[in-house]
Amino acid sequence: MKKRIVATALVCSMALAGLSSVYAAESLTLGTGGTTGTYYAVGGVMATVLNPLMENADLTVTSTGASKANIQLIDVEEADLAIVQNDVMYYAYTGTDLFEEEGAYETFSSVAGLYDETIQIVTCSDSIASVADLKGKTVSVGDAGSGVEFNAKQILEAYDMTFDDINVVNASFGDSADSLKDGKIDAAFIVAGAPTTAVVDLATTKAIHLVQLDEEHIKTLQDKYDFYTATTIPAGTYDGVEEDATTVSVRATLIASNNVSEDAIYELLKAMFDNQEALIAGHAKFEFLNLEDAVKGISVPFHAGAKKYYEEQGITVE
Repeated sequence: MKKRIVATALVCSMALAGLSSVYAAESLTLGTGGTTGTYYAVGGVMATVLNPLMENADLTVTSTGASKANIQLIDVEEADLAIVQNDVMYYAYTGTDLFEEEGAYETFSSVAGLYDETIQIVTCSDSIASVADLKGKTVSVGDAGSGVEFNAKQILEAYDMTFDDINVVNASFGDSADSLKDGKIDAAFIVAGAPTTAVVDLATTKAIHLVQLDEEHIKTLQDKYDFYTATTIPAGTYDGVEEDATTVSVRATLIASNNVSEDAIYELLKAMFDNQEALIAGHAKFEFLNLEDAVKGISVPFHAGAKKYYEEQGITVE
């Protein structure tokens, strides 16, 4: 009798183990950015809010070198999901600009645009009113080899200018703000969600202006680079800036490895949109999550799970 009880228990245990393996969630590593950056914070909120709600996926957040590094991590299967700029993922998918030397990456697909990262051209000079006025000026274009540097090149190109027409300085956002404050540079390209801390701090000590892009040149830019979207920085975003400023943005975008299952991505998207208020409570960037913008400015094909979700919402994507 004792052997029979033990055997029965063993069979039950094996059956439960089998059921557990059938229903086990995919353990997905989410690549973000530095621990003090927005990507890492946004990823942390996603894991905290969504993990208890999902059956097919379980998120683990990891700090990384952000956009370019995240695409490389997905390619070598060290990450399953990542947050990247949509322009950088376009370069990766097409093997251009930042990825020209190493070639195209096709191991990832799009999931959702999350929020805008705005191209802000900041100056303290009254003589700079348009991009054309940057000619002959000393301008910070972000770190060397960064996405910001390519954004600056492309915007100047739309105005028939190149880096040869300006005195180029490569610097971080914080260093650029300090140089503007000290009069060492005339303007700076800053690509980040507005308001940006470095610019907020600068505006408390000096009068700043935001250089606007006009409609004609925005169209010229978008005709060549369709990952840009027209954006307005509202008046009052920074101290002393009392008028709306028209510019363009790239988008912080969630991508996934093509190896992640359709069910996992579908459930992740559904959980995000069904529980947006809880996400907003964790991070204000989720206020900008909406169906229309989630597919805007994205030129890399969508994951099968994302296609399924959007089509159910009446939105057709490639």
